[in-house]
Amino acid sequence: MVEHDGLMRVFWPTDIRKSDRPGVVVGWRNSILDVFVVAILEDVDARNTESHLKASTFFRSELHPTNQITDMCGHGSMHVLGLSNVTDATAADPSWFCATTSSNPREPKITCAKAVSVQLILYDRPQPQGMQYVSLNPIALALGHDGSLLGDTTVSEGEQEIRERQMKEEKRKLAEKLKQHTIFKRVPSARDKALPKIINQINWSWELEKTLQKNVGRLGSRPRRSLSVSERVVETASTMRNYVILQLWTWFTLYIFPTIRKAFVLVLMGHRILAEILLLLLEFRVKPDYAALKDISATAQQVEIRLQQFCYWPMQYTTLRQRKNNWASVTTSHPDYIRFYNSLWLVANDVIIGIALGSYIIENADWVADQIGNLLQTYTVDALQSSISWLMGWPAGLKLNGELAAFLGDLFLWVIDYWSSCIETLTPALPRMVWFIGFSSFAGASMPIAMFSDMLSTLTIHIYSFYLASGRIYHWQLTILQSLFHLFRGKKHNVLRNRIDSCDYDLDQLLVGTILFTLLFFLLPTVAVFYLNFAIARMAIISLKAGFDTLLSCLNHFPLFALMLRIKDPRRLPGGIRFELRDTHDYRHDKTSNADGPPPTSVIYLKVSSSSLLTRRQLALTCSLVDSLDISDHVQPILPDGQSHPETLPVAQSVLLSVDGQVRAAHQPQEFVQSTIQHVAGLSGNDLGDVEGVEYRDQTSEANTAALYPVVTQWGKKSISK
Repeated sequence: MVEHDGLMRVFWPTDIRKSDRPGVVVGWRNSILDVFVVAILEDVDARNTESHLKASTFFRSELHPTNQITDMCGHGSMHVLGLSNVTDATAADPSWFCATTSSNPREPKITCAKAVSVQLILYDRPQPQGMQYVSLNPIALALGHDGSLLGDTTVSEGEQEIRERQMKEEKRKLAEKLKQHTIFKRVPSARDKALPKIINQINWSWELEKTLQKNVGRLGSRPRRSLSVSERVVETASTMRNYVILQLWTWFTLYIFPTIRKAFVLVLMGHRILAEILLLLLEFRVKPDYAALKDISATAQQVEIRLQQFCYWPMQYTTLRQRKNNWASVTTSHPDYIRFYNSLWLVANDVIIGIALGSYIIENADWVADQIGNLLQTYTVDALQSSISWLMGWPAGLKLNGELAAFLGDLFLWVIDYWSSCIETLTPALPRMVWFIGFSSFAGASMPIAMFSDMLSTLTIHIYSFYLASGRIYHWQLTILQSLFHLFRGKKHNVLRNRIDSCDYDLDQLLVGTILFTLLFFLLPTVAVFYLNFAIARMAIISLKAGFDTLLSCLNHFPLFALMLRIKDPRRLPGGIRFELRDTHDYRHDKTSNADGPPPTSVIYLKVSSSSLLTRRQLALTCSLVDSLDISDHVQPILPDGQSHPETLPVAQSVLLSVDGQVRAAHQPQEFVQSTIQHVAGLSGNDLGDVEGVEYRDQTSEANTAALYPVVTQWGKKSISK
């Protein structure tokens, strides 16, 4: 069996010091011809260095355990990889390589007795003190990837969320099965599998090099020089000063600091208990299937977000403090750091914008109240009355049923008049309400936006009621027409088997059915135009509320800190790696070199790709929280389906505390197409039982692969169901 193919791969740091002095190359040996260079120790013995590396002499003075280094880098200890700038290479071990690192060439010249060719991979060492690191995958800024937002917070899922999560899980399993049956997939080699380990070695390279250079003096004994008289005087004075400072610090830490800490902990615990009580009230449900207060009110949802952030900040801060008790090269806490300061920045900006907005609203409360009253009177009363009066005649030349149009119009106009009188009684209190909303702006600009959204829902509740009433009438009429249509065809709906069966009807049944069908069919346009009128008004309100929720999502979840890091230091937001071919050298065919020179060498640069905030995935994660309004739930009732009308004021759904939060799946195209067919045909969900062999494919990005392999798709679905 061939042990290697003669290709030597050397990972070489670009910031290593170039010198003509001889030294020992130290690093990780991943295989015989796959080495990773960490540092060059000058003027030391190679055999002695190897023994000290195995004995971990370089790490005896370190405060952190060394087993974490070996676990993440994949080896028990570092080794001597070769020699640099040696004059006699015959005394070196055959497995070592010799490097020439003079200050003139850009890259070192590598020679090894076992290497036929060399790949010199240059890499930039990330600075762990600046929280720079390298990663194969983009940094995950979303909170709750493990399925939990807070350890002690329960997030209730609705029926639609559970169904969407199950469908996404089935798609994921199907995609995994398709990956296993692709014929063009290359089997990863041992070097490919070692790439994650090499990434960890790159992240640890800078700190390990500093540790080795700091403790290189342990390799040899150096006699200590006795202090002079002047040095002893300075040492005595420094000792006396340090003693006084130590006594003052001890007195502060023993008496003052514990008192301050206990008082702060008590205040923090009181706020935490109050926050937990408010969260329980916001999430309280009278019955499990009833909506909570946070599901009804955007203001309650905004208060819940702030309370959850307040409860989570101490845990995040504790996690970040624990980071200082470990090696700086451990990168697991970097996303927590970005999330923590991103939330702090967002809250600070929210408060700053809110103070400016609140000052304007408070100073102009009367004018703002007058403008709100005029807009409500114009668009929710006058415009609605004019449109209903127009529908009571012959709108656009369409002849409607006069009696039914007059009845519906008078009914809706009477309700509008009554609602207008109720609003007029509340008009004197409107300036005080506006002043209170302006005062709430000192808690952040998101609070007045949420309150204006709730005010819009409350002051347009009559339009929502008209929309529900007309939708129910329209749905009932379509249901009766559907049943009468089955009667003409000699069919009926079998409730037990959930299908359409044949049936014989008597003559009187057919006669009565014909009369009723004719009446309802000619009354349908009148009901439809009233339904369409209120549906358009409802859509306008939903669009305005969607704008409010978009502003709330930007104020609560915009990746401001990550965007700043992307501009200031892109290496703190890694997005993968890329190998770039820089140059190739064939020294043995060079006229200036002899036949025993370095082997053919290709220079490759390992470039760290910055995480782009403008990719489709990042934009989807950032903008997905705009779906907190869940427009699909409120647009769907415009279709004549009476069962899908919400019974409460639809304001917002619960949102996660993240930059991208968990992406809620959009309204599924399969369900949308099936629902549209049912509504157009006048069929309910149970009346499609006789339609077989029809499949509606979801053309999302996850299902595109499945669409290319229909046979595998069917097999995958069957296997998943089993």
